[in-house]
Amino acid sequence: MDDAYQAALHRFEDELRARRLSPHTVRGYLADVADLFAFAERAEVHGPEGVGLDVARSWLAESAGAGTARATLARRTAAVRAWGRQASVPGLARLATPKPRSPLPAVLSQRQMSDTLTSAAADAATADPLALRDLAILEFLYATAARVSELCALDVGDVDFERRTVRLAGKGGRERVVPFGVPAERALRAWLGENARGVVLAGRVGGGGGNQKTVTNAATSGAHPGAPTPAALFLGARGSRIDPAVVRRLVHRRLRATPNAPDTGPHGFRHTAATHLIEGGADLRDVQELLGHATLATTQIYTHVTAERIKARYAQSHPRA
Repeated sequence: MDDAYQAALHRFEDELRARRLSPHTVRGYLADVADLFAFAERAEVHGPEGVGLDVARSWLAESAGAGTARATLARRTAAVRAWGRQASVPGLARLATPKPRSPLPAVLSQRQMSDTLTSAAADAATADPLALRDLAILEFLYATAARVSELCALDVGDVDFERRTVRLAGKGGRERVVPFGVPAERALRAWLGENARGVVLAGRVGGGGGNQKTVTNAATSGAHPGAPTPAALFLGARGSRIDPAVVRRLVHRRLRATPNAPDTGPHGFRHTAATHLIEGGADLRDVQELLGHATLATTQIYTHVTAERIKARYAQSHPRA
């Protein structure tokens, strides 16, 4: 290490010992700042006076990218701030611990999703009312990338079959209108027929698919728990508005029955729909609208998902990967 960096490190050590910090903390802070100085030298920063906020941020970003634990990143940030105060380096007080990269959401392949829906359709072919409902829920989740809360809050009047769109009430009260495809339309029409939804609404089915709760909104206020909810699009076995827990159990059960499919739950259907759209060439801003994201940055995670999937396929198939 350059003499100027060595001298700065010695001055920092004297400061730390004067503050009567524990030997463990002193060792950790000195190692962190020494690592920062080594990074700065590699970046051809000549002397500690050139190590400012930008250099420190780059160093932390490199550490985070290498998989450094969150606790270690926090300690490194504190060490550099302490050195900045001791050396009177402007700006280092604003140094923040970098956020760890969010884990990429698990998604189903197109084949896995097709297998899941085909299996549900086979059960629905028996015309069992709850099986028809379950197929409609699965097709709808995949077609619209809706959140579970959005699906459960839907009323029959929110669906426009003529335009093949549905009005969803998202986070923060933001409404959006999203399209759905022909398979979802067929499944929804089959569920809304008198032999399915009407039977459930009349309370003529039983079993484990139902729920004891209702989702409270304008359509259900005043109804006691478990009461039939004529306006609700999706119903529990007792005729009340379907509960999110029922939807989650349904999705988990179906995914566990699909060979090699990740058990992602209903939110995984949302991730999967977005990923398949981008893989198919959809514009990122259109996907943002579909998902109801307030900012494009939230949607951009799906570009990472597709990139990782491409890399995985490349590693499996390219002879010189």
